[in-house]
Amino acid sequence: MANVYYFGTAYHINIDLSYLLHVLQIAIEGCCHGELDNIYATLRHMESTKGIKIDLLICCGDFQAVRNQADLHSMAVPTKYRKMQSFHKYYSGEKVAPILTVFIGGNHESSSYLWELPYGGWVCPNVYYLGYAGMVSYKGLRIGGISGIYKKHHYHLEHFEIPPLHNESCRSIYHTRKIDVDKLKKIKKPIDIFFSHDWPLGIYNYGDKRDLIRRKPFFKDEIDRNALGSPCGFELLRQLQPSYWFAGHLHVKFAAIVPHENREKQPKYTKFLALDKCLPNRDFLQILEFAEKDPEIMNLSYDLEWLKILNSTHPVGCVDNLCALNVIVVL
Repeated sequence: MANVYYFGTAYHINIDLSYLLHVLQIAIEGCCHGELDNIYATLRHMESTKGIKIDLLICCGDFQAVRNQADLHSMAVPTKYRKMQSFHKYYSGEKVAPILTVFIGGNHESSSYLWELPYGGWVCPNVYYLGYAGMVSYKGLRIGGISGIYKKHHYHLEHFEIPPLHNESCRSIYHTRKIDVDKLKKIKKPIDIFFSHDWPLGIYNYGDKRDLIRRKPFFKDEIDRNALGSPCGFELLRQLQPSYWFAGHLHVKFAAIVPHENREKQPKYTKFLALDKCLPNRDFLQILEFAEKDPEIMNLSYDLEWLKILNSTHPVGCVDNLCALNVIVVL
């Protein structure tokens, strides 16, 4: 039976948007770690107690879409942590995800399954994977993301990994690649929400750094060396300037506001929020209200600008047999 997990600070930000046609309730979750049953149960509890309806769930990595026992061998975790968890129930049809869910990959994933969907796709009914990098639209909101974590020695390589994954490729497969960052940098139109697993490098300089170090003292050395986070993530933050950026990975809640310079000389900011992993009494979930931008779009849809970018860059960075497989997925 699924558990309802309670957590620390305020989890529902209520903004007066009543003058708009419809207000979207979007839930942001940090690291999933395969705890879908408990995440959905917690959201249902929040719906009943707060009198709201969650429209969309965004998961910031370590989703662990494990279909079967074989998938566990492609997950880069110590053997004692290789557990089936609950995703397989949604994959088999035993259960259906009650809330539309979009996720990106982290550094603890069912990598052999996600390998099949480099450009993203439905991993089961009502649950969508964004791919190595991607952009979709939900009721007019533009939502983008990038999977994995940054490792310098793999950043300039292509996606060379092919199942069956061994000990080394099981880890290199989730390292962010420059080819995917470059695709995202081609985006010109405004982005409402961007999410990643890794934190953008230096994001701690725009929030309460002292409190972060107090709660996570082992971060201090990397922060002092300006080495905590992804340098390519911060490049994307500066170039794309999304309204919101969400992340997971470091298992702590942390908020920041990053100011940007722009040609219009008008103040522009990115509101950053990192969240914890799904455990009792942890800050793993936040609900935000967004204005619906296009009520005629009923569900999740491809983003046309992103499709054009994929078309112009395909098959850059792909293994030949993988490219042939996914032309069908994209088009």
